Amino acid sequence: MSYEAGSKECRNLIDAKESLLSAMESLSEIRDTENLQLQIKDIYNTLEKMHDNRRDIESTTKTYNLK
Repeated sequence: MSYEAGSKECRNLIDAKESLLSAMESLSEIRDTENLQLQIKDIYNTLEKMHDNRRDIESTTKTYNLK
């Protein structure tokens, strides 16, 4: 995942998502971890939604600040 400009909160969400991707990759090499991988994927998707919402908030805030 590449760097994108934004708030500290966005950066933390990106870091968290990258960590989860790394965990899923590591678990993929371990037998009987499919359930754990699904749980991590659910958490990743939740963080993705939070990140999308945060980007929308920041985009709206920047738009209002330009006016």
